[in-house]
Amino acid sequence: MSILDSPIPRFHLAMPVDDLAAARTFYGEVLGLEQGRSSDKWIDWNLHGHQFVTHLAPERPQRIHNPVDGHDVPVPHFGLILTVPEFRKLADRLRAADTSFVIEPYVRFEGQTGEQWTMFLLDPAGNALEFKAFADDSQVFAT
Repeated sequence: MSILDSPIPRFHLAMPVDDLAAARTFYGEVLGLEQGRSSDKWIDWNLHGHQFVTHLAPERPQRIHNPVDGHDVPVPHFGLILTVPEFRKLADRLRAADTSFVIEPYVRFEGQTGEQWTMFLLDPAGNALEFKAFADDSQVFAT
């Protein structure tokens, strides 16, 4: 089954960036996303079957952080829940690209309900991304 055939709806998310060339490098080369349509004001990206769009918007709001598991988590943030092998592969790819992490890849809630691998980073425009993985997908919404 392809992502297009999935019973899970795909999302559309548009995020502001202050430099489309830097966004093209980061999302296209560092993260390896396929680029779709574009103009001089925006670029469509295939984020694992979801439509993610970077829009040129030079004005940026102030960042907020919330404490979670001993870390300052940037808000807002977005990302994907990957498999553990995909998470490790992406972490290796980001390290190879000398990515500066807001929160280095690590296991959060280890030994507890909802145990997950997580990492946070910023794109060139300062948008926060979180990528995570659960060894047990039934724990994604566990309480």
